[in-house]
Amino acid sequence: METNAVPANILDPDCPSRVIFQRIGDKWASLVVQVLAAGPVRFSELRKMVHVVTPKVLTQTLRTLERDGLITRTVYAQVPPRVDYELSELGASLLEPLTLLRQWAEDHVPTILEARDAYDDAQDAELLGD
Repeated sequence: METNAVPANILDPDCPSRVIFQRIGDKWASLVVQVLAAGPVRFSELRKMVHVVTPKVLTQTLRTLERDGLITRTVYAQVPPRVDYELSELGASLLEPLTLLRQWAEDHVPTILEARDAYDDAQDAELLGD
C-alpha cells in the first residue's frame, strides 16, 4: 500500500489525522488506553475498571483500537476461551500525553465548574431581565 508524503494538518478537514484525533479523544478509548497502562487485561476486568460502558460499546472500542494498532488482542486456546488486551508500542506512546491531559483536567475541575456556574447564572439573569 502506497502512502502519500503529504504533511499532516489537523485543521485540514480531509486530513486523516482528524480521525485519529477524534479516536484518541473518544472517552472510552482514552479510558481503555489508561487502564491497559498497567499491563494485559481480560475483557471482563477491563469492563469493571472502565465502569458503566456497555459490552457492545467496549467491544467496538477495542476493535477500533486494535484496527488502529494501539492495542493487541491475544486469544488463548483454553476452555472457556481467554482473551487478553494489551497496549502495543504505539498505544503505549499515548500514555504520556494522555496522562498530561488527565492531570490537567483533574487539576482544573474546580475552576471549570466555577466558570460553568458563573456562565449559567449570567444566562439565567439575562433571561430574567436582571
